[in-house]
Amino acid sequence: MVENNKKTAKGSSENHDPSRRKFIKNTGLATGGVVGGTILGALLGNPFKSEEAPKEGNADKPFTETRMFFTRFEDFNVLSQATERIYPEDDNGPGAIGLGVPFFIDKQLAGAYGVNKNDYMKGPGQKVEGINTYQTLMNRGDVFIEGVRKMNKESQDRFDARFYDLEGEQQDEILQDLIDEKIKLVGVSSSTFFNLLRDMTIEGAYADPLYGGNKDMQGWKMKEHPGIRASYIDLIESEDFELLDPISLRDYQQ
Repeated sequence: MVENNKKTAKGSSENHDPSRRKFIKNTGLATGGVVGGTILGALLGNPFKSEEAPKEGNADKPFTETRMFFTRFEDFNVLSQATERIYPEDDNGPGAIGLGVPFFIDKQLAGAYGVNKNDYMKGPGQKVEGINTYQTLMNRGDVFIEGVRKMNKESQDRFDARFYDLEGEQQDEILQDLIDEKIKLVGVSSSTFFNLLRDMTIEGAYADPLYGGNKDMQGWKMKEHPGIRASYIDLIESEDFELLDPISLRDYQQ
């Protein structure tokens, strides 16, 4: 009886042996082809490897031209077109989009400025004539999200098109209604949002390129601004007007 059981067990083991060996063999091939890079795997190839050629990506695109705050491309498109209407391209040079202003704003909102880290937020400030005060408990990032999405919704309600697909005059109409507070935003006045949008657009056009705007110092070049210079000691005694090529903070880096 014991002998029969041994034979049965032995026979059972032999019956399962081919499948076990097959499993181990296949696993070894997968490991060699995908992970281990063994000679066998290299010879037989990787069954999981796609034949599709690798994409080149955006190798020539500057690292500053990446979104850090706006997760929705549609929101970023609305922002871009709004800044372009505030600072348009003309015969003097590029507009806000060409200067990288939308990316400047995106990076500012992604940092301490966007969450009002160093601002007093405990109550309404005093409203002074001619001075833009920040009358909301919302941080700047939330204000921009609310603003650009409301602009896009208003555009679709009025013109049945997204804001960035409108004609310039139609975009100006919506921007003017923000100034006049004819468009209602949740938690913040539309004029507060527009003032932030306008101020950051101008800052992005003329800030050091380090911060993502003023691409290739073109904003400075249009103004014949010399950029960030530590000293003018070599020119101070000159009686001639000196037109200087602008330099940025990057030029001071070793």
